[in-house]
Amino acid sequence: MKEILILGAGASGLAAAIGAAQTGGKGVRVTLLDQNPAPGKKLLATGNGRCNLDNQASGDPQRYFTASPGELAVLLEGIGRADVLGWFQELGLVTRADEEGRLYPYSNQAADLTGLLLRWVERLGISCRTGCRILELGQKGRRYAVQVEEGGAKRLLTADRVICALGGSAGPQFGTGGFGPALAKRCGGACEPLYPCLTPLRCGDPARMQKLSGLRARGVVTLLDGETPLAREEGEIQFANYGLSGICVMQLSGLLAPGRGPARPVLSLDLFPQQEADALAGWFARRAAHLPDPGAFWQGLMDQRLGEALWADAGLAASPDRVPAAGWQALARVCKGWRFEQPTLCGWKQAQTTGGGLSLKEVEPDFQLKGCRGLYFVGETLDCAGSCGGFNLHWAFGSGLVAGRSAAKSETT
Repeated sequence: MKEILILGAGASGLAAAIGAAQTGGKGVRVTLLDQNPAPGKKLLATGNGRCNLDNQASGDPQRYFTASPGELAVLLEGIGRADVLGWFQELGLVTRADEEGRLYPYSNQAADLTGLLLRWVERLGISCRTGCRILELGQKGRRYAVQVEEGGAKRLLTADRVICALGGSAGPQFGTGGFGPALAKRCGGACEPLYPCLTPLRCGDPARMQKLSGLRARGVVTLLDGETPLAREEGEIQFANYGLSGICVMQLSGLLAPGRGPARPVLSLDLFPQQEADALAGWFARRAAHLPDPGAFWQGLMDQRLGEALWADAGLAASPDRVPAAGWQALARVCKGWRFEQPTLCGWKQAQTTGGGLSLKEVEPDFQLKGCRGLYFVGETLDCAGSCGGFNLHWAFGSGLVAGRSAAKSETT
């Protein structure tokens, strides 16, 4: 009987285990190892507890961040052929899509998806060992040897196939710590530098950010390299005492990868994206004629504190009735291009996923490490981070499913 060890019981690990057991049937023995007291801990927190598990545009390589776009396209095609959504349906999961193409369990409960997967783990006879910390991976004869710490004691487990689904460094509160990419590196795989991805961004000038902390506004955020636009996102912008947040900001964080990001990063906010600057300046001037009181000018447009900050950055006089035409032009320019210099990534605890990891050039289309037959790396361990909206779970479930099926099918040598 073929022995398959799955290291990690998150989304990719659970998919790998179920896929392997379904494919191999009675010819395989599948064991899940996880250091958390219960499997699927991080999965329970996704989508604010609703579990945004996929996206209708999940096959688009442009929605992912990686140093190897060519290899990514090939791997995504393989995941597409695996038909993750069809697999979910076979398991009994019913999904629903929102207006932006994000897919959720029909119940909108992450616990329901986790519970369903664990029922299949039990039904398929998959052994699940929790509280089991992975220490090292090596070889013992023609098999793989995994050293673990379990119940305060060290043990050596052996298997014909090993699938590493240990995740990255994002969300250490869920039991992750970057061991997956480190293990891949020790196995000889080249790795891209790790960085927090899908995270808020810190901005300079703490005094400025403290005044804006707690405010929200809708608009367009553009990431610049100096004056050159690189990417833009639209949505709700959240101001914090350390910098900027909101999905539109977090999406841009993936472009700040070490060695690949802009040399002079700048965030530019357009708080009136539906209007051109000249039209906006004229509209401000007409509004001031009817509402000359400073307290009334911003009423109904945005929070007074936000308006006052824009007013100050435009260098305007204290009262709207004293602003010349050139002043309205200056205010319009600030409102259309409010700059926040040198944004930097927040830490791992605030990151939704890990950027960087084992290079996609190091794995075969079935996620097997090149040159190491029977050893697979999947999910967040790899240099692939998806955009917000279900792309990361599509990658996690899909890569795990492909690897699990391959491990069960491939011949033991």
